[in-house]
Amino acid sequence: MSVVPQRRPFAANEGRGLAKSDAELGAAVAAVIDPELGRAVGELGMVRAVRGGRRGVEVDLAIPVAGWPSTGEIEGRVRAVLAQVGEGGDRVSVSVSVMDDAGRAALRAALATPAGGEPPPLRAAPQPARPPGAAPGPLGHEEGRPNRFMAPGSRTRVVGVSSGKGGVGKSSVTVNLAVALAAKGFEVGLLDADVYGFSVPAMLGVDRPPAAIDELLVPPVVHGVRCLSMGYFVPDDQPVIWRGPMLHKALEQFLVDAYWGEPDFLLIDMPPGTGDVALSLGQYLPRTEVLVVTTPQPAAQRVAQRSAFAAKRLKLPVRGVIENLSWFTGDDGTRYELFGAGGGRTLADELDVPLLARIPLVPAVRLGADAGVPVRVSDPDGEAAQAFDALADAVTGLGPSRVYRRELTVR
Repeated sequence: MSVVPQRRPFAANEGRGLAKSDAELGAAVAAVIDPELGRAVGELGMVRAVRGGRRGVEVDLAIPVAGWPSTGEIEGRVRAVLAQVGEGGDRVSVSVSVMDDAGRAALRAALATPAGGEPPPLRAAPQPARPPGAAPGPLGHEEGRPNRFMAPGSRTRVVGVSSGKGGVGKSSVTVNLAVALAAKGFEVGLLDADVYGFSVPAMLGVDRPPAAIDELLVPPVVHGVRCLSMGYFVPDDQPVIWRGPMLHKALEQFLVDAYWGEPDFLLIDMPPGTGDVALSLGQYLPRTEVLVVTTPQPAAQRVAQRSAFAAKRLKLPVRGVIENLSWFTGDDGTRYELFGAGGGRTLADELDVPLLARIPLVPAVRLGADAGVPVRVSDPDGEAAQAFDALADAVTGLGPSRVYRRELTVR
């Protein structure tokens, strides 16, 4: 049976004159949110039927693919909402089947529109012809599809977290900043663009690869953060040995062939230095705002400065500096500046941008990264978590560097 997204609450008992109680039951089920996609199951065509009767309520659900990660949670939410309207326990029967090809095509069309919007016509997107003998890009990528983050109406702020060198804690800063923003109610995506040294999934505690609806990747959500990384596709002990064009195509696919929803922030953990990945992001995400991470010592500050100058050469606005490993607080409450002092302030002054935060050296940050539990989650009231909360407030307070609105387009 073909499953097509319905704009009505449910598709059962067509033409039979639904009783009000049946309509209430159907509306309650249709409003359940799939935690994997962040959208209502009724809007996505995942409700096949809702039937109420003297023996209870029967609900037929259609999941996108076998083994859909959130199936159990959807069932639990359906039972919970039905209990709220007076139907619960043994009076609720939930059956689950898998969508056919037409159902998945309709689901992808629904995901291509903002929540509550009208779906686009179901037609194949035109693809540019490849030269004879040319192979598709990494993971089957075809070029030419739109980048929704650059669309005029996109609400997403794209923020790249950069550093001039490795070892300054850039990834741990990115992960905890993402979790802190999510804790404040923002929708957050996190792209691990450090292709050669990917570490974000382990730090965030992701324990499964992305789900796939045909060729559409659905990054998993952990601690309120939707995350995608090369680490899902390459064994942890295997190096990525690619030249620039392969990296560019892989990053492009992560943006256009993945379902990110409509995040308020897309954080990008950029690789150290000023190489191919930075050039690709500057080309493909020209609205990216850059935050520069450094440590207090002058040597790190000078290297981080090069990263900031590279961003400016690529016309990417540098919005602020984050100083990591700023001090260690001893048991007696004394702050020890183990890596010197002043590097973050000096760099911020040289770049004429604000020093957004100084993050203390706390063992729990390292322990959390190793265990897959960010310190913002494991110790939300601790010194480091408070610093990351302050950083999230500072980033939010900056506002977007550029405002793009259709009505301001010059023709």
